[in-house]
Amino acid sequence: MDNKIATTAEAIEADALPRLHEVHTDPDHPGADTSDLPAKMQGPPEQKSPARWAYERLIVYIKKFEEQLDDEHEVAMGFVGGDAGVLRIEGMGYFDPDLITFYGKDPTGSKTQLIQHVSQLTVMLRALPKHIDQPEPNRIGFQLAADLETDDATG
Repeated sequence: MDNKIATTAEAIEADALPRLHEVHTDPDHPGADTSDLPAKMQGPPEQKSPARWAYERLIVYIKKFEEQLDDEHEVAMGFVGGDAGVLRIEGMGYFDPDLITFYGKDPTGSKTQLIQHVSQLTVMLRALPKHIDQPEPNRIGFQLAADLETDDATG
């Protein structure tokens, strides 16, 4: 048991740090955790819009999902609550204060964009085979995570 006494400032900062909790049936499942967060997300939160918060946390999940894929698969998202199908994620963004957008292609190769209000956000990540004419799978999650580390991603 830790008997350390925290100052008020330490208690407030600890309460503001990002928290993540997951439970899986497989104890070896590589779930996301806060040690995996980009450096800009590890400290006390900045003032961010709901769209920015959703965008950054989705990046963490997408990157962790991609880490589990083999070289023959890429991340895609299935649409929940409708018959819209699947979108191979090729880009993602947000529009303050409350919109998230996903760019990509559907299974037929048609250009697709989903614009979603953060209050309606439900994302199902799926693994789809990469295109046969493509030597390496696209890893959008790693590109998005790298973008979080640049000054251009701050808002």
